[in-house]
Amino acid sequence: MSNIDDAVREAVELFVEQLKDLIQRAALESVQTALNGGSSSRRGSKRQLGQSIALPQRHETSSKRSPAELAALIKKLHTHIAKHPGLRIEKIAAGLAVPTKALVLPVKRLIGDRKLSTKGQKRATVYFAQ
Repeated sequence: MSNIDDAVREAVELFVEQLKDLIQRAALESVQTALNGGSSSRRGSKRQLGQSIALPQRHETSSKRSPAELAALIKKLHTHIAKHPGLRIEKIAAGLAVPTKALVLPVKRLIGDRKLSTKGQKRATVYFAQ
């Protein structure tokens, strides 16, 4: 038993030493990167200071949908749920190719209008058309 304990202790000490070396190298690379103006050879960045990165365009989440867009999404959602009853919102969103956040209001409206029924709670909620 003592030999096993010694072997485990040696393996742990070796691991700790290797980990310390890796942390020191990472810290040194971070300092060198900061001193070299932010370019990192590890990530392959060749960008100079002052150059900007083109960010992907994303939809404004704070902008309201028009009533026509909302009505179209509600109709599309209702027909999808009628064809595929018992799905969770994640699967419905994937089927409609829209984010789940975009379906919150249409689902509430359909439930309020009693065109949808639900079973389950929170993330386990499944939807059925009436």
